[in-house]
Amino acid sequence: MPKVTFIHKDGRQETVEFEHGKLPYDGHGLPESFLDVAMNFGIHLEHACGGSCACTTCHLIIKQGMNNISEMEDNEADRLDTAWELTTSSRLGCQAVIKGDVVAQFPMYTRNYVQEGGGIQLGQPEKTEKDEKPAEVRS
Repeated sequence: MPKVTFIHKDGRQETVEFEHGKLPYDGHGLPESFLDVAMNFGIHLEHACGGSCACTTCHLIIKQGMNNISEMEDNEADRLDTAWELTTSSRLGCQAVIKGDVVAQFPMYTRNYVQEGGGIQLGQPEKTEKDEKPAEVRS
């Protein structure tokens, strides 16, 4: 049974164990990924994109057990390039599947473009006062 330790930003540690193939899967990240495990045990791990490898809010830094997680795929590597506080042991919690004992630390900061008003636009843009004024005719 893999043992997963999450080190929170405040230094607090939470360790959980799970049996392979026994966790209920709710479609958040890959099955038995850090995100899947965290959600099953009530540990908050941000995932603005729903775990679809479209953001970096679930970024984790692997402190121990790098050999006990899945290999990184190209789409994860490409996405991680935009993560805050990127390290050589950084992984996305939604993509890294746990195979054995691991220790993962939450970075101090993550980039959440949805909450921070950054590069991702969802829905229709808000109209500004300038947009609502009729155009002035000049001759």
